[in-house]
Amino acid sequence: MLLHIEGVLSKAEVGEFRQRLAAEGEWVDGRVTVGQQGAQVKRNQQLRPGSALAQELGQRIQQKLAAHPQFFSAALPLRTLSPLFNRYAGGGHYGLHVDGAVMNQLGSTQLLRSDVSTTLFLSEPEEYQGGELEVKDTYGLHEVKLPAGDLVLYPSTSLHQVLPVRDGERVAAFFWTQSMIRDDARRAMLYELDQSVQSLRGRYGEIEEAVALSGHYHNLLRQWAEL
Repeated sequence: MLLHIEGVLSKAEVGEFRQRLAAEGEWVDGRVTVGQQGAQVKRNQQLRPGSALAQELGQRIQQKLAAHPQFFSAALPLRTLSPLFNRYAGGGHYGLHVDGAVMNQLGSTQLLRSDVSTTLFLSEPEEYQGGELEVKDTYGLHEVKLPAGDLVLYPSTSLHQVLPVRDGERVAAFFWTQSMIRDDARRAMLYELDQSVQSLRGRYGEIEEAVALSGHYHNLLRQWAEL
Protein backbone atom coordinates (compact mmCIF):
# COMPACT_ATOMS: atom_id res chain seq x y z
CA MET A 1 0.00 0.00 0.00
CA LEU A 2 1.29 3.40 -1.02
CA LEU A 3 -0.47 6.16 0.93
CA HIS A 4 -0.31 9.97 0.98
CA ILE A 5 -1.04 11.51 4.41
CA GLU A 6 -1.59 15.26 4.46
CA GLY A 7 -0.58 17.90 6.99
CA VAL A 8 1.57 15.94 9.42
CA LEU A 9 3.53 19.15 10.01
CA SER A 10 1.98 22.60 9.69
CA LYS A 11 3.51 25.19 7.35
CA ALA A 12 4.82 27.05 10.40
CA GLU A 13 6.49 23.90 11.70
CA VAL A 14 7.98 23.17 8.28
CA GLY A 15 9.38 26.71 8.19
CA GLU A 16 10.96 26.28 11.61
CA PHE A 17 12.46 22.91 10.68
CA ARG A 18 13.92 24.31 7.46
CA GLN A 19 15.39 27.35 9.20
CA ARG A 20 17.04 25.27 11.88
CA LEU A 21 18.32 22.65 9.45
CA ALA A 22 19.92 25.40 7.37
CA ALA A 23 21.38 27.33 10.31
CA GLU A 24 22.36 24.57 12.74
CA GLY A 25 22.61 21.40 10.68
CA GLU A 26 25.86 19.51 10.21
CA TRP A 27 25.49 17.78 6.85
CA VAL A 28 27.56 14.74 5.89
CA ASP A 29 27.82 12.39 2.92
CA GLY A 30 24.61 10.33 2.77
CA ARG A 31 26.57 7.17 2.04
CA VAL A 32 27.58 6.91 5.72
CA THR A 33 24.27 5.18 6.52
CA VAL A 34 24.08 2.61 3.71
CA GLY A 35 25.83 -0.61 2.83
CA GLN A 36 28.14 -1.28 -0.10
CA GLN A 37 25.36 -1.74 -2.65
CA GLY A 38 23.50 1.43 -1.65
CA ALA A 39 26.68 3.50 -1.61
CA GLN A 40 27.11 2.85 -5.33
CA VAL A 41 23.86 4.63 -6.24
CA LYS A 42 23.41 7.20 -3.46
CA ARG A 43 24.46 10.83 -3.91
CA ASN A 44 23.01 13.13 -1.29
CA GLN A 45 23.71 14.66 2.10
CA GLN A 46 22.30 13.71 5.48
CA LEU A 47 22.04 15.53 8.76
CA ARG A 48 24.65 13.87 10.96
CA PRO A 49 22.83 10.91 12.56
CA GLY A 50 22.68 11.16 16.35
CA SER A 51 23.36 14.89 16.43
CA ALA A 52 21.38 16.93 18.96
CA LEU A 53 19.40 18.62 16.19
CA ALA A 54 18.57 15.33 14.47
CA GLN A 55 17.37 13.84 17.77
CA GLU A 56 15.27 16.87 18.69
CA LEU A 57 13.53 17.25 15.34
CA GLY A 58 13.13 13.48 15.03
CA GLN A 59 11.41 13.29 18.41
CA ARG A 60 9.03 16.05 17.40
CA ILE A 61 8.06 14.13 14.26
CA GLN A 62 7.52 10.97 16.29
CA GLN A 63 5.29 12.87 18.73
CA LYS A 64 3.22 14.14 15.82
CA LEU A 65 2.85 10.64 14.38
CA ALA A 66 1.94 9.11 17.74
CA ALA A 67 -1.11 11.41 17.79
CA HIS A 68 -2.01 10.90 14.12
CA PRO A 69 -4.79 8.30 13.75
CA GLN A 70 -4.37 7.83 9.99
CA PHE A 71 -0.67 7.05 10.26
CA PHE A 72 -1.34 4.57 13.07
CA SER A 73 -4.13 2.93 11.07
CA ALA A 74 -1.93 2.55 7.98
CA ALA A 75 1.38 1.53 9.59
CA LEU A 76 0.17 -0.22 12.78
CA PRO A 77 3.59 0.55 14.28
CA LEU A 78 5.29 -1.74 16.77
CA ARG A 79 8.50 0.28 16.82
CA THR A 80 9.90 3.06 14.65
CA LEU A 81 13.46 4.19 14.00
CA SER A 82 14.23 7.82 14.80
CA PRO A 83 13.73 9.94 11.67
CA LEU A 84 16.77 10.91 9.62
CA PHE A 85 17.03 13.99 7.41
CA ASN A 86 18.47 14.34 3.92
CA ARG A 87 18.89 16.92 1.19
CA TYR A 88 19.45 16.66 -2.54
CA ALA A 89 20.83 19.40 -4.80
CA GLY A 90 23.05 19.81 -7.86
CA GLY A 91 22.07 16.53 -9.49
CA GLY A 92 21.92 14.60 -6.21
CA HIS A 93 19.96 11.37 -6.46
CA TYR A 94 19.50 7.89 -5.01
CA GLY A 95 19.29 5.16 -7.62
CA LEU A 96 16.96 2.19 -7.66
CA HIS A 97 17.26 0.12 -4.47
CA VAL A 98 15.41 -1.77 -1.74
CA ASP A 99 15.78 -0.69 1.88
CA GLY A 100 17.67 -2.99 4.22
CA ALA A 101 15.49 -5.64 5.83
CA VAL A 102 16.90 -5.40 9.37
CA MET A 103 18.13 -2.20 11.01
CA ASN A 104 19.07 -0.98 14.46
CA GLN A 105 18.57 2.28 16.28
CA LEU A 106 21.73 4.37 16.54
CA GLY A 107 23.36 3.63 19.89
CA SER A 108 21.14 0.61 20.55
CA THR A 109 21.46 -3.12 19.99
CA GLN A 110 17.71 -3.57 19.44
CA LEU A 111 16.96 -4.71 15.91
CA LEU A 112 14.01 -3.58 13.80
CA ARG A 113 12.53 -5.27 10.74
CA SER A 114 11.72 -2.63 8.14
CA ASP A 115 8.11 -3.17 7.01
CA VAL A 116 7.04 0.40 6.19
CA SER A 117 9.20 3.15 4.68
CA THR A 118 8.16 6.78 5.12
CA THR A 119 9.26 10.07 3.57
CA LEU A 120 8.09 13.36 5.10
CA PHE A 121 8.59 16.21 2.63
CA LEU A 122 10.06 19.47 3.95
CA SER A 123 10.42 21.30 0.61
CA GLU A 124 7.54 22.57 -1.48
CA PRO A 125 7.33 20.97 -4.96
CA GLU A 126 8.03 24.29 -6.68
CA GLU A 127 11.30 24.73 -4.75
CA TYR A 128 13.12 22.13 -6.83
CA GLN A 129 13.06 20.48 -10.24
CA GLY A 130 13.26 16.69 -10.42
CA GLY A 131 13.70 14.86 -7.14
CA GLU A 132 10.56 12.75 -7.46
CA LEU A 133 10.37 9.65 -5.30
CA GLU A 134 9.64 6.75 -7.64
CA VAL A 135 8.12 3.64 -6.07
CA LYS A 136 7.72 0.47 -8.11
CA ASP A 137 5.02 -2.08 -7.36
CA THR A 138 2.85 -4.55 -9.23
CA TYR A 139 0.93 -1.66 -10.79
CA GLY A 140 4.04 -0.01 -12.21
CA LEU A 141 6.03 3.10 -11.29
CA HIS A 142 4.50 5.80 -9.08
CA GLU A 143 6.08 9.27 -8.91
CA VAL A 144 5.64 11.08 -5.60
CA LYS A 145 6.35 14.77 -5.01
CA LEU A 146 4.24 16.13 -2.15
CA PRO A 147 3.65 19.48 -0.46
CA ALA A 148 5.89 20.28 2.50
CA GLY A 149 4.46 18.78 5.68
CA ASP A 150 2.87 15.81 3.90
CA LEU A 151 4.23 12.27 3.97
CA VAL A 152 4.11 9.15 1.88
CA LEU A 153 4.40 5.63 3.28
CA TYR A 154 4.95 2.48 1.26
CA PRO A 155 6.14 -1.12 1.79
CA SER A 156 9.86 -1.37 2.50
CA THR A 157 9.95 -4.34 0.12
CA SER A 158 9.37 -1.95 -2.81
CA LEU A 159 12.04 -1.00 -5.31
CA HIS A 160 12.31 2.78 -5.24
CA GLN A 161 14.57 5.71 -6.09
CA VAL A 162 14.91 9.48 -5.83
CA LEU A 163 15.38 11.04 -9.26
CA PRO A 164 18.14 13.65 -9.76
CA VAL A 165 17.42 17.14 -8.45
CA ARG A 166 18.22 19.34 -11.45
CA ASP A 167 17.65 22.70 -9.73
CA GLY A 168 16.91 23.91 -6.21
CA GLU A 169 17.05 21.78 -3.07
CA ARG A 170 14.93 18.87 -1.87
CA VAL A 171 14.85 18.43 1.93
CA ALA A 172 13.01 15.61 3.66
CA ALA A 173 12.85 13.41 6.73
CA PHE A 174 12.69 9.64 6.34
CA PHE A 175 12.34 6.65 8.63
CA TRP A 176 11.29 3.01 8.90
CA THR A 177 8.66 1.23 10.95
CA GLN A 178 8.32 -2.35 12.09
CA SER A 179 4.61 -3.01 11.91
CA MET A 180 2.57 -5.30 14.11
CA ILE A 181 1.41 -6.73 10.76
CA ARG A 182 4.34 -8.00 8.69
CA ASP A 183 2.38 -8.58 5.46
CA ASP A 184 1.53 -5.50 3.40
CA ALA A 185 -1.66 -6.99 1.93
CA ARG A 186 -3.01 -7.66 5.41
CA ARG A 187 -2.04 -4.16 6.57
CA ALA A 188 -3.89 -2.72 3.58
CA MET A 189 -7.02 -4.76 4.35
CA LEU A 190 -6.99 -3.67 7.99
CA TYR A 191 -6.49 -0.03 6.97
CA GLU A 192 -9.43 -0.10 4.56
CA LEU A 193 -11.61 -1.85 7.11
CA ASP A 194 -10.70 0.67 9.82
CA GLN A 195 -11.37 3.61 7.50
CA SER A 196 -14.77 2.14 6.62
CA VAL A 197 -15.66 1.76 10.30
CA GLN A 198 -14.64 5.37 11.00
CA SER A 199 -16.70 6.58 8.03
CA LEU A 200 -19.78 4.70 9.22
CA ARG A 201 -19.40 6.12 12.73
CA GLY A 202 -18.95 9.62 11.36
CA ARG A 203 -22.15 9.39 9.30
CA TYR A 204 -24.46 7.38 11.54
CA GLY A 205 -22.91 7.15 14.99
CA GLU A 206 -22.28 3.95 16.93
CA ILE A 207 -24.72 1.84 14.92
CA GLU A 208 -24.88 -1.95 15.11
CA GLU A 209 -23.07 -2.41 11.78
CA ALA A 210 -20.15 -0.22 12.88
CA VAL A 211 -19.82 -2.20 16.10
CA ALA A 212 -19.84 -5.50 14.21
CA LEU A 213 -17.22 -4.36 11.69
CA SER A 214 -15.08 -2.98 14.51
CA GLY A 215 -15.23 -6.41 16.14
CA HIS A 216 -14.04 -8.07 12.93
CA TYR A 217 -11.20 -5.52 12.67
CA HIS A 218 -9.94 -6.23 16.18
CA ASN A 219 -10.28 -9.99 15.82
CA LEU A 220 -8.23 -9.93 12.60
CA LEU A 221 -5.65 -7.70 14.26
CA ARG A 222 -5.53 -10.10 17.21
CA GLN A 223 -5.05 -13.06 14.87
CA TRP A 224 -2.35 -11.47 12.66
CA ALA A 225 -0.39 -9.22 15.03
CA GLU A 226 3.24 -10.08 15.87
CA LEU A 227 4.25 -8.54 19.19
